Amino acid sequence: MNATVEIHALTKRFGRTTVLDHAGLRIGPGVTGLLGPNGAGKTTLLRCLATTLAPDGGRITALGLDPARREQRTALRRRLGYLPQDPGFYPHFTVFELLDYVAILKELTDRARRHRQVRRVLEEVELTDRARAKVRTLSGGMRQRLALAQALLADPELLVLDEPTVGLDPEQRMRFRALVSRLGEDRTVLLSTHQTEDVAALCDHVVVMAGGGVVFDGTPRGLAEVAAGKVWICDEPPAGAVLRWRTAEGRHRVVGERPAGAVPAEPAIEDGYLLLLGARAKAVA
Repeated sequence: MNATVEIHALTKRFGRTTVLDHAGLRIGPGVTGLLGPNGAGKTTLLRCLATTLAPDGGRITALGLDPARREQRTALRRRLGYLPQDPGFYPHFTVFELLDYVAILKELTDRARRHRQVRRVLEEVELTDRARAKVRTLSGGMRQRLALAQALLADPELLVLDEPTVGLDPEQRMRFRALVSRLGEDRTVLLSTHQTEDVAALCDHVVVMAGGGVVFDGTPRGLAEVAAGKVWICDEPPAGAVLRWRTAEGRHRVVGERPAGAVPAEPAIEDGYLLLLGARAKAVA
């Protein structure tokens, strides 16, 4: 894999808490999904990559640039788009004014070219009809699409998206997947999510984080195969099973040891993810 991003032994502490513990990662062109429970270090890693947070140790190289060096950090910022987990907005701006302001910050100084960029990203996130609306009047889903629009300004080569589908309804989520899939054809997209179905639908590369480090790095199919031979379907709820749930058909899906009377089931990404985190939790305990 030709790496767009290389992360080596990345470490970040907040007080006495180690949030990233020598995390390492290589990301190439296409769409990479970053999975992990709350507190795994996903947002901190993305903030370090987006240059909004300086690590305490380790090294990042992105697009051939080293963000630890001031001049290269500025050059990297020109070439990346970042959607933070909690984007801040000026509520009294209109949607167009806000994007125009962000475009100026991204050094799009030619007014005609800048406005073409603003109209382009509004169309991509389907907010053209809200261009003159005040930001404070937007719904949560619209604000999330606005946050994505500002990340797409200046046509970045590297997109870093932290929980981009939060607040989107099912139709908007499907449209988002189509947009990101298209973007990943000619650039590098790294997105964190709690939605394993987003990873299955979008990503050709998936990374799982836990405890500040990377515990899986491979393909979505590879993550599903973590649970190969360990996923079962049975008619009665098995006693003592930790990872199980009732399906829409009224049967019980079990991840782990085979219950009595159970038949094998095809593993999915969610099964591999749950088994991976469950095994790690036992090892830590």
